[in-house]
Amino acid sequence: MALIISALLKPNSLPFSPLQRVTPTAKTRRFSCKVLNSGHPDSELNQIQRKQSPLGSSFVTQLRRSYSNGEVSALANGVSVVAKEPDHDLKTQGRILFSDVVVQKRREVFWRGNWNALDIASAGIVLAMHLLSLCAPFYFNWPAFWLAAGLYLVTGLGITLSFHRNLSHRSFKLPKWLEYLFAYCGVQALQGNPIDWVSTHRYHHQFCDSERDPHSPIEGFWFSHMNWLFDTSTVIEKRGDSTNVGDLEKQPFYRFLQSTYILHPIALGALLYALGGFPFLVWGMGVRTIWVYHITWLVNSASHVWGRQAWNTGDLSKNNWWVALLAFGEGWHNNHHAFEYSARHGLEWWQLDLTWYVIKFLQVVGVATEIKLPSQLHKQKMAFNN
Repeated sequence: MALIISALLKPNSLPFSPLQRVTPTAKTRRFSCKVLNSGHPDSELNQIQRKQSPLGSSFVTQLRRSYSNGEVSALANGVSVVAKEPDHDLKTQGRILFSDVVVQKRREVFWRGNWNALDIASAGIVLAMHLLSLCAPFYFNWPAFWLAAGLYLVTGLGITLSFHRNLSHRSFKLPKWLEYLFAYCGVQALQGNPIDWVSTHRYHHQFCDSERDPHSPIEGFWFSHMNWLFDTSTVIEKRGDSTNVGDLEKQPFYRFLQSTYILHPIALGALLYALGGFPFLVWGMGVRTIWVYHITWLVNSASHVWGRQAWNTGDLSKNNWWVALLAFGEGWHNNHHAFEYSARHGLEWWQLDLTWYVIKFLQVVGVATEIKLPSQLHKQKMAFNN
């Protein structure tokens, strides 16, 4: 998600560390490997990696360790192989609780000195919604509660169905009037306008769990959960120019939402206050907004930390049942990273996916078309035993 509206500046060139980078030379093969945990302690993927490792195979005939530079070299069939040992500095960063995800570089956000206006505005909005929700016990009534529940459904689907599966991944098509209606529901989730939200999410998939991922737990759980929202300079530096949303930028409706974004939640808040007074404002804006906030953020954080991997995606994405339950199916995150284009995330019959059920209903009534689903061949390709 994104609470930012900004013109992206082209950053300085950043070093990019993918999961594995190999730089061959004339006589020496140097491997500097950083394998992110797959979620299976002894998965077939890890077994394959061990079988393919030059240092773990039977043809290694000579092994030598250099303590000065942290490298292990081996002579394998006459070829010198040099593998860099794990960076021991990573141990000081620690692992995320109840997981095997190692924090490679914990990013400090709140105590840094370069806060800009966008950071302050984003933090102010998030703080205001949390403070407003603290009034909930003192202004409870059932109409306000059911209002919050209804807006949770409407604005939540605005994020999961519209911003994510429809706009970010083009998993299906809707008539323009209906596409715009769902997108407007997403705007009322107070997570940013469609152009910025989609751009950030597409970059997340492009650079998933690398140094250029806008929100990865390799920089800390809370950074991936919400703190990245308050460090727009770093996000812009990682992303570079926003050149991945031309399909939305050419549509006047989305440009209009980008330029007027904050006015729409303000208008909704005023309407709720007019209809039901302060209880409607507290529950319909405060409680509902932070509920949808944290559910959305858990997809970025918890679903890259806790759960299981069903597919060989090469990143930290996990299938997390309780996030899926709260986030209308978005918690089947490893499924999603394996088949980004799929309109269905809960691929098994028992994997509840409310967003998919709504898309399927829209298909039955004839308004959702060109629905994309993973083929059996693609599933075989992404399987761990492939």
